[in-house]
Amino acid sequence: MFGSLRRALCAVAAGILLPLAGAGAQPAGAAEPGAGGRTVRAAEAGAGYWHTSGRQILDAAGQPVRIAGINWFGFETGNNVVHGLWSRDYKSMIDQMRSLGYNTIRIPFSDDIFKSSTVPNSIDFSGGKNADLQGLGSLGVLDRIVAYAGQSGLKIVLDRHRPDAGGQSALWYTAAVPESTWIANLRTLATRYRGQDTVVGIDLHNEPHDPACWGCGDTARDWRLAAQRAGNAVLSVNPDLLIFVEGVQTFNGVSGWWGGNLMGVAQYPVQLDVPGRLVYSAHDYATSVAQQSWFSDPTFPANMPGIWDKYWGYIFKQNIAPVWVGEFGTTLQSTTDQKWLAALVDYLRPTSTYGSDSFHWTFWSWNPNSGDTGGILKDDWSTVDTVKDGYLTSIKAPGFPAGGGGDPDPDPGPGTAACAATYTVTSDWGGGFNAEVKVTNTGTTPVNSWKVTWTWPTTRQITSMWNATHTQSGQTVTATNATHNGTIAPSGSTTFGFGGTPGGGSTPTLTCTTT
Repeated sequence: MFGSLRRALCAVAAGILLPLAGAGAQPAGAAEPGAGGRTVRAAEAGAGYWHTSGRQILDAAGQPVRIAGINWFGFETGNNVVHGLWSRDYKSMIDQMRSLGYNTIRIPFSDDIFKSSTVPNSIDFSGGKNADLQGLGSLGVLDRIVAYAGQSGLKIVLDRHRPDAGGQSALWYTAAVPESTWIANLRTLATRYRGQDTVVGIDLHNEPHDPACWGCGDTARDWRLAAQRAGNAVLSVNPDLLIFVEGVQTFNGVSGWWGGNLMGVAQYPVQLDVPGRLVYSAHDYATSVAQQSWFSDPTFPANMPGIWDKYWGYIFKQNIAPVWVGEFGTTLQSTTDQKWLAALVDYLRPTSTYGSDSFHWTFWSWNPNSGDTGGILKDDWSTVDTVKDGYLTSIKAPGFPAGGGGDPDPDPGPGTAACAATYTVTSDWGGGFNAEVKVTNTGTTPVNSWKVTWTWPTTRQITSMWNATHTQSGQTVTATNATHNGTIAPSGSTTFGFGGTPGGGSTPTLTCTTT
């Protein structure tokens, strides 16, 4: 039922520290004047592992954070790896997510990735793309994504989406993948990323639905009891992780979206051995996924806050626990869907007004190849759907402190700072093109900022650029690093991309300088 079309097409390859209310407080990470005019940065929220207190998620220092992220799927499909690597380098996509203001990535996977016979496929290694993924298995690729996301200031929630790549299951187990395998694999992930606080939590199972129940007491069907067993198993090997528990479809005869019904929490809360680790998760969709009775209510969309309150919003409003809308999405083609998304975004509470005292979320999806929702990226895997992305602007939140990727030696001694840049056209449709530039530190000391310049031999005009800022004078372009990617360790690299018009043309010569 719900989600079946979305999942079917997906399987085909081709933090904030803000005032909780009121104005005048300084956001986390804002610059303050220091002695002698020196700029000092305020402490950024989001560092370390996270825990919960009431309806909020707090970082290791007790500062509230807001998950404002994106789903990037593929590990749960027959490709056994995130999608889009057939078009782009994985680092460039993470950079683009960060530049758009997403601070967390939810990564779905299936239990197939734990099999020794599983090999990731549909990865393009030409032109230096994804070079450090060659020869790696699915878990090895996941390691690289986790490492780079952490360096970029993003957090990751791992989502056990399916028992295998074949499709979604109603229960957390199947005949081929019993509960024991499910729990063993969750423990494997928890152990693998122990001490790596980029991975802040695990979503135990995606979209439980009928015949799954909540609080019925039947150990073969009661998702609440299964979540307790799995959650405690994960915490036994990594007690720092958050445990994300989705709802079911039906409770006491009232049905909703798969995984979106958390009505049973009021009577039957999940009980974990480690306090402060539980986050409840709901899914909610629009008519492009399936019809629901509330869409045809004559009071729509004014009726929607009451619907969300009933299914999952009350958990937040009664200060029971944090609530994370792990999936919501739409093609935005119908007026109903547009009204639904606008109402939901408002319900999730604008960051400028409520700060981190808000619902958490990860939008479905980054990928354009989700059959009944589409994605933030368009079909070329580079161009942003600015209308869809624009709906989310008010609920986005700052990223988190970057971890790793820097020079571990605080006094590297004498050395040189130098960089080089390479230019790759990633798509060309005649009337326009997209290109990616990779900037590499070729020196022996860290690069603190960089600038890339080139002159096209024929008429070209940049229409948009991400992960860098630019100026263009005639056919000469100068691109300067963004705030988050100016520092590059020796032998390290970063990327930026841009769109331009018209298409075609030869590759220009690039000059890279450190500044």
